[in-house]
Formats: sequence, C-alpha cells, structure tokens
Amino acid sequence: MRIVDLTRPIVDHFRWPVARRLLKDHARGDLFQVTEIALGTHGFTHMDAPRHYFPEGATTSQVPLEATIGEAAVIDLAEVRPNEAIDAQRLAARAGHLRAGDIALLKTGWERQRPLEDERFWREAPWLTRDAAQWLLARAIKALAVDFPQDRVIRDLLDGVVRPIEEHVTHDVLLRRGVILIEYLTNTDALDRDRVFFCWLPLRIPGCDGAPVRAVAWVDGAPAVARPE
Repeated sequence: MRIVDLTRPIVDHFRWPVARRLLKDHARGDLFQVTEIALGTHGFTHMDAPRHYFPEGATTSQVPLEATIGEAAVIDLAEVRPNEAIDAQRLAARAGHLRAGDIALLKTGWERQRPLEDERFWREAPWLTRDAAQWLLARAIKALAVDFPQDRVIRDLLDGVVRPIEEHVTHDVLLRRGVILIEYLTNTDALDRDRVFFCWLPLRIPGCDGAPVRAVAWVDGAPAVARPE
C-alpha cells in the first residue's frame, strides 16, 4: 500500500502564529532536548468540532474515533479557477462515486495556484455554495475534508469582518448537523484514485472546539481496522 501525508507542517504563519522555544537544549549542555509549542486549535490541518460554531454542539472529546477514520471519495475539482463558486451541479458531475457514510474529500490543488503563505490563498480562493453543502448533506456524508478555504466569508476574516452564520455555509449546513470538517489539507495532488482510506487523528484535548490533526490517506490498500465484537 502507499501512504500519502496530507498534513501541513506547523510553522509560524501570518494567520496562525506559532510560539516555539527550546526549554532544554543540547547546545546549552542539557542532557536532552525539550521543545515547547503554543498554537491555536484552528490553524494548519485541523478538525472542526461542532462546538466551534454552536454552543450545544459536540466537543472534540465527544466526536468518536469512528468518525475520523474511513473510506473517502476523492472528488476531483482541480479545474477550479480563482474566485469561482463550486455549486451542487459541479459536485454532482464529479462525485458519482460518493456513497452514504463516506468522507467527501475535495481535491482542488488550490495551493498550486496560490500558496498558503500568500494572502491571495484566501482572498482569491474558490468556495462552496450553500446548495453544494446541502447536496453533500443529502448524500449522508460523515465528514468533509478540503484543501482550500471552503466558505467564501473566510476571506473576510483577514479584515476582521465576521459575517452571519448563514454565510458560513459548510459550517451552518454540515457542522451544525454533526458532519465533521477537516480543513487545509495539502498534497492532495498525490491522490490519484477515486477512493482512498482516510484517517485524521485529532489531538486529545478534552472539551475543545477543534484540534490539529495528522491526516493521511492509504492508496492502493487499507490498514486492518479492528471491529468491535
């Protein structure tokens, strides 16, 4: 089998500051090295739990591991252009292999057009329309994984503008109903199959609204998964 790492490295970023320092350092004569790191839970490749937007929503500790592992339909949207809406009609044309219970993994390769380090990654990104989010919900997916800022209003956050929840369409339509969001994948171009086995494991932070994840896909095979008796 081939394993593809879809996780962005955690390095200091203009949107997601990372504080990192050595508490213990070989260069200072310490016996061992110890790194301290501080970062937000919604930067880089991460999971949104429903609590992120909804006060009564499930926290990270209430999301079962079964929801973070499973078969994913890779929906190839690599032809999308800057500032282009991705609507239900386009998804329907590309996602005939999507099944109930799947993880919908949207592959745009947007980072090839605008790197994450550039503000244009957000300001010029494609986005999902409300009817696209409703189309995915109607297919009974258990999670949505994306490699681009999937709600158009995310770009407004760079200017400190917070739009109403209705405009955060994937959060309003999907996350509200318990469909987990995995945001800012990378390296999706390496997924050359319509279906893969996908796993993203969040840090175990009790009662939190989200968490960084290590996201990987198994291509041409899948790991053995123990099933409860």
